Amino acid sequence: MSFELPNLPFASDALEPHISANTLSFHHGKHHNTYVTNLNNLVGDTYKSLEDIIRESAGDPGKAGVFNNAAQVWNHTFYWNSMKSGGGGAPSGDVASGIDAAFGSFDKFKEEFKNAAVTQFGSGWAWLVVDGGTFKIVKTANADTPIVGGQIPLITCDVWEHAYYLDFQNRRPDYVQAFLNHLVNWDFATSNLG
Repeated sequence: MSFELPNLPFASDALEPHISANTLSFHHGKHHNTYVTNLNNLVGDTYKSLEDIIRESAGDPGKAGVFNNAAQVWNHTFYWNSMKSGGGGAPSGDVASGIDAAFGSFDKFKEEFKNAAVTQFGSGWAWLVVDGGTFKIVKTANADTPIVGGQIPLITCDVWEHAYYLDFQNRRPDYVQAFLNHLVNWDFATSNLG
């Protein structure tokens, strides 16, 4: 079995005006697809899951290429699902309760999430995760992913420049604010709670 580029969970123009179809054509069609192609070239046909490949290659300098490409395939797929047309706003149910318990309020969560995303030096990701039953915000560099450490990701925001540069240029804070206000898919976060 080889890995395939997953379809976007929305139409290519569904996130406009916040993320353009042009950005998605490059980000999904080129960047994400390249990670899939590279991973297949590195591992060939396999019966292992993407998650198993990530966990088995994490921290092994001899498998850095495998890890980077596998993790980027996984991270990007998770990112697409972390957004939806008409997203944003406040979560409800268990996600809202978890955020309130961990951060005191939804506004405080948004402030801390945006800060993590904006201060991630260089390329990486901002995540809302569950760690030991508690909601936390973490940021990871490059291809790193919270699943390596046993955390349960709920949502992620890609802060590699290719995620936002065509639409926002160097204004990462504006991109992250648009993600939180208009795009984040709280239904997906709820589904990840199990």
